[in-house]
Amino acid sequence: MATNPDNWTPGSWQQKVVLQQPTYPDKEQLQDALQKLAKLPPLVTSWEIESLKSQLAAASRGEAFLLQAGDCSESLDDCDNDSIVRNLKVLMQMSFVLIYGGMKKVVRVGRVAGQYAKPRSSDTETRDGVTLEVYRGDIVNRSGFTESDRKPDPELLLRGYERAALTLNFIRSLCGGGFADLHHPENWSLDFVGDSDLSTKYQKMVSSITDALQFMEVVRGAEFRNSGSVDVFTSHEGLHLSYEQAQTRRVPRREGWYNMSTHFPWIGYRTRDTNGAHVEYFRGIDNPIGIKVGPKFEPEELVALIRTLNPANEAGKVTLIHRYGVDEVVERLPVILDAIQESGVGVLHTCDPMHGNTFSTNAGIKTRSFDRIIEEIQQQFRIHRQQGTILGGIHLEMTGDNVTECIGGQGQIGEPDLVKAYKSAVDPRLNYDQAMEVAFLIADQLKSDQNVVT
Repeated sequence: MATNPDNWTPGSWQQKVVLQQPTYPDKEQLQDALQKLAKLPPLVTSWEIESLKSQLAAASRGEAFLLQAGDCSESLDDCDNDSIVRNLKVLMQMSFVLIYGGMKKVVRVGRVAGQYAKPRSSDTETRDGVTLEVYRGDIVNRSGFTESDRKPDPELLLRGYERAALTLNFIRSLCGGGFADLHHPENWSLDFVGDSDLSTKYQKMVSSITDALQFMEVVRGAEFRNSGSVDVFTSHEGLHLSYEQAQTRRVPRREGWYNMSTHFPWIGYRTRDTNGAHVEYFRGIDNPIGIKVGPKFEPEELVALIRTLNPANEAGKVTLIHRYGVDEVVERLPVILDAIQESGVGVLHTCDPMHGNTFSTNAGIKTRSFDRIIEEIQQQFRIHRQQGTILGGIHLEMTGDNVTECIGGQGQIGEPDLVKAYKSAVDPRLNYDQAMEVAFLIADQLKSDQNVVT
């Protein structure tokens, strides 16, 4: 469904108050980079975008479940075979667990191939008396703490596009080939995973499914040949508006405008102002849109924002990514759900248990409590059941790397363990064991919902 709002163009956001944007010292160099970016081929297609929108609509009705997961902030240096494969393996394993437990389709959306810009709480960072521009992600500047590292560089916009294209091309090749074949789930194994309880549980589940698959093939007298192809869609926060505008285009035989840099962009908690530049940009694109919803989001403000972004109330268009934290979710989520139900706006509700449960240790290390992450997931499922609404997805920051960034979990990571393998330049991520523990928990919750319906 074409949006085509009045008085909108891909650049009309420039007439609004814009937040969270870098200041480039060389404006001519910036314009040159953006002109080059605008001429490059799109990273995704309009029919992929419309397919995802249809699948998100199914999730909002409880017919599917959205698994949106990946790095907090992608690194240009990590655009390599091993990193991409490891992250994809975890996404596949998690989706496999959810399908088995929930007995419904899983919509796989990675925070991948474009999650290169990050919102920050301050424009500067000070270390040992030295103040520099804050690191805003690899598409803007570099994480090293030197003046040259922190200088916004327009050429990084082109490097980000190139890395996104390489990543997406590799993912498409894997997912369109034999990587996702249910006959060979060993393709998804990670070398560092040992004989943990979760690993044993997962292997038993895999054996059960492969045995069932072989049984059905014997009964049919033929192999399920389409079991090796799956969809993995991309998503990122649509933060750097000049970058997003450069990849916003019309396509033949469709009326609307599409952001062709990703399938699923979202609006961050800090850029949600209905009268601001980010909302102005987002209201004109036909992609499905995510909105991060935190504890300071008032119900009437959210309903007005949804109506601005989706005036036709198109199914699958808007996904609410609820991120409250354990201390706020019981009080805030029911109020929001009541307002959404009363307004009649259609949305997909998903849970982000990561961002509201972040804190710093006494040593100044940014981390998250796995126990609080688990508790918020359980609370959100419980609240939706009480409200008669559907929790249709999960939004996680996780990695296939063997990191120690979030405390807790079956690996019993404590604060002293954080320094062992803390690799994130921005936010702490779940490691493999923690991500799989979350997947099994959600599968149990989905199974409980199925039993209630039955």
